[in-house]
Amino acid sequence: MTDRPASQDERVTDVLADVLDSMRLTTLVYGRLELFAPWGIQFPELAGAHIIVVARGGARLEVEGVEGAIALSAGDLALLPHGGGHSLRDAEGSPLHILGKDSCERGHGGAGTYRLGGNGDRTVLVAGAFRLGAAQRPPLFEGLPRLLHFPADEAVTSPTLASAVQLFIAESASSSPGATVIMSRLADILLVQALRTHIAAGPCQAHGLCALADPRIRKALALIHERHAEPWTVESLATAVALSRSSFAARFSERVGEPPLEYLARWRMTKAAQALRESELPLSEVAASIGYQSEASFNRAFKRWGGVAPGAYRRDHRRG
Repeated sequence: MTDRPASQDERVTDVLADVLDSMRLTTLVYGRLELFAPWGIQFPELAGAHIIVVARGGARLEVEGVEGAIALSAGDLALLPHGGGHSLRDAEGSPLHILGKDSCERGHGGAGTYRLGGNGDRTVLVAGAFRLGAAQRPPLFEGLPRLLHFPADEAVTSPTLASAVQLFIAESASSSPGATVIMSRLADILLVQALRTHIAAGPCQAHGLCALADPRIRKALALIHERHAEPWTVESLATAVALSRSSFAARFSERVGEPPLEYLARWRMTKAAQALRESELPLSEVAASIGYQSEASFNRAFKRWGGVAPGAYRRDHRRG
């Protein structure tokens, strides 16, 4: 009996799961914000990713590096894949209350509820953040825009994502035992569902995870991720996805943002860094696990990628 070939959704999920796993994201912040006009909140610059869900009312979102403000309505989800400073207000010009990192991590009021503002209309937000455990973001993640907006009333927002948003909102108001654990899990689900919705939405303006929407490039990426220690060449990858060498090389570079072998080399270093952080394997075995026969050549390649030798990287990140 032969194994059933992976479906399109399974291949997307496998590569996406591998990318997120290598980043070692952990839920850092989640809480319910009850805000009364006029109000404004400036969030701290935390490395990682941020999510904002509007439970009630509306908000004006301003993100550093993004031109103009984005209007958020009830049921909307905003994802900031690269983190960075951002602020929310009820209206343009409302004074900003600056939140410190410690305030975000603790939450205020009842079960992680933060209350702020005047005596005007009420807005309820649920915000979360993810800490980045890896030193560098994987190549596919780098091409994501600074802001992804998923309006509740647009067809591009999948029913699964919309359902997860509503569960997240409902659980944020719950005082039942285990609510914080459920919110943490739902935050993880929201991140994955938002990225899947972004991939499935159609042609993207930037390279990166949107490459997974192209069946041939998705298959090549799945092969690289599943078998990164193999001595792949542009020709062997092209053959595996039934494209000519030149057509595959051009298509891969356009969709992913770099040539196939450069992507392979960076992914190997990403997996090596993960092994150095999380295992006790000798350097020679880490090198062999990503396709290097020589520990010396691995050391040189890793230092070019990360700026430090593998042994120093392991010591630094173990201390961290």
